[in-house]
Amino acid sequence: MAEPRPSSRTVADSAGEPATGAVLAAPAVPGPGAVGVLRPLGVGQVRLDPDGLLGQWYRRNATATLPHCVDRLETSGNLGNLRAAAGEAEQEFRGMWFADSDVYKTLEAASWRLAASAPGDEAGLRAFVAGTTALLARAQRPDGYLNSYFTLVEPGERWRKPHWSHELYCAGHLIQAAVAAGRAGVGDGLLEQARRFADLLVARFGPDGVDEVCGHPEIETALVELYRLTGHGPYLELAARFIDLRGRGLLTRGPFGPGYFQDHVPPRDAREVAGHAVRQQYLLAGMIDVAVETGDRELLAAAGRLWEDAVHTRTYVTGAHGSRHRDEAYGSPYELPPDRAYAETCAAIAGFQCSWRLLLATGEARYADEMERVLYNAVAVAVSCDGTRFFYSNPLQVRTGHVGGGEEASTRRLPWYSCACCPPNLARLFAALPGHLATADDEGLRIHLYGSATVDAAVRGVPVRLRMRTEYPWQGRVELTVTGPAGSAPWTLALRIPAWCPAYTVLVDGVPVRAEAPDGYVRLRRVWAHGTTVVLDLHLPVRQVSAHPRVDAVRGCVALTRGPLVYCLEQADLPPDAVLEDVRLDPEAPVVLALANGPGPSAPPVTLIASGFTVTTAGTSLYRTAARAGGTTTPVTLRAVPYFLWGHRAKGAMRVWIPARPAPHENSG
Repeated sequence: MAEPRPSSRTVADSAGEPATGAVLAAPAVPGPGAVGVLRPLGVGQVRLDPDGLLGQWYRRNATATLPHCVDRLETSGNLGNLRAAAGEAEQEFRGMWFADSDVYKTLEAASWRLAASAPGDEAGLRAFVAGTTALLARAQRPDGYLNSYFTLVEPGERWRKPHWSHELYCAGHLIQAAVAAGRAGVGDGLLEQARRFADLLVARFGPDGVDEVCGHPEIETALVELYRLTGHGPYLELAARFIDLRGRGLLTRGPFGPGYFQDHVPPRDAREVAGHAVRQQYLLAGMIDVAVETGDRELLAAAGRLWEDAVHTRTYVTGAHGSRHRDEAYGSPYELPPDRAYAETCAAIAGFQCSWRLLLATGEARYADEMERVLYNAVAVAVSCDGTRFFYSNPLQVRTGHVGGGEEASTRRLPWYSCACCPPNLARLFAALPGHLATADDEGLRIHLYGSATVDAAVRGVPVRLRMRTEYPWQGRVELTVTGPAGSAPWTLALRIPAWCPAYTVLVDGVPVRAEAPDGYVRLRRVWAHGTTVVLDLHLPVRQVSAHPRVDAVRGCVALTRGPLVYCLEQADLPPDAVLEDVRLDPEAPVVLALANGPGPSAPPVTLIASGFTVTTAGTSLYRTAARAGGTTTPVTLRAVPYFLWGHRAKGAMRVWIPARPAPHENSG
């Protein structure tokens, strides 16, 4: 077990980090003695330009999504619950029993936003953080316990329903909000409240306490983050204990069994992901955090092994996790039905967080590749262009005439949900997004995600500013300019070459350089002069992607991708008499680009134009033999749009996977 550190982590004067004495305002900041290769930058050290796609998303989150979440916490009763728990209102409890967690996620999002804002900016957001922090203090019980549902509705059942209570889950989100506020220097008192609750957890569940785990993992990574900020060893010890208690069958109630709760096998011994997808990914995040802080190589290897299983056998082409609606769970290997995909937004966010932690721990480019895939597809699709409507589940196909199965299976983005876990989760991810573009290591700086931005860091004690200009992902050209004092020592600028990229070129001050990327990163090492320019040009061909043959649901289909983006077909782009289910792609015909389709954020700068045909089958028989097949084919031009933008036009069918050849009963008529 690592030795406790001082109560406030100060940042050493090393590559990529701010001045000595400043707390690094970013999520998942490894401690000084942690196992790991890369160090994150603070969310304020990377400033996204509002004209780039990532900058547009970041600004939309700040101006629309986050204020929307704050408003909904009031109108949906979440804040009213806490006022009632504080004895200040007569309101009956409203919403899900874990509704407090939505308050905490919004607080975390606000804190990351404020960490990147000037002290006098965002007055309304600062008032929300201060007012909510004060409210939480009034609602907290004398022993440190804080949960409005059990305070108001079932006070006698506190800690008695570990399968479903979400008490530790809510505590975890409170702690993460407090860590964000502490690192951002806002929310005076919130860290103290979180520590009072965490101390209660240590007393109850610590080494000499109750052998119990939460049905919904989340507390594990939160306790590690609290340890990182405070240096208080018992928080890390409790996080490790919660992980090691799993697999003992402590959670066996309910219709889904212990696998649903990741309690069927010890995490160190697990070979396959299982159960509720969000819970599994949150548990992996906690495993990684504990492993890097304790030097537990076995636990880190187990997390990496489970990541491999998820990504290579149970993850959708969009990066989404979870194929089953019934239990919001992973299915069997290669069980990835596009039309029945649950693909919960929170699972995509959790997958992004896990890949980020593995990237920091190992420096391996494949984890950044996965972050990119998830962000541009499975995460981005969940938010409307105006930032105030959201998907809970994210199918890869919507059939003609499909009737949604409730709000969690809606084919239209909704402004809120009765289980509103996803919108504030999106808000906290996008608020922290700048801190995920670049990292530092002992050699210099690495760029993982490309977007127009300004990166400020210190490399070997020398301030460096890196200006990045690009229209990525619509174009592959990335221009970087190094500014700041001319250093006397060389350092390395490493640029990720995505696994999907077949070719690239690199220019330094206009001169081509040979730049190999054996591990997924081009490394340019030199004494950098002020004004040195680097141009990385990534080739972005259109690719026809096919699934592993064991993915029965999409056998004989292809998905169109370009760069990190997955594309889809929508009924809105077909002739009025065509039905999307009748469409077939001609895989031999070229796919070309169409630029600037129209105005507005829902009009993509790049769409794909492909050739295909529709099949009209004679008769109405549901089944037929090949000998009696009939029908005609009609040529049709197919326009594919980025998957993350689907659902912004007329309601209708959509599909990512396109049949690429006639079915056995079809002929050319």
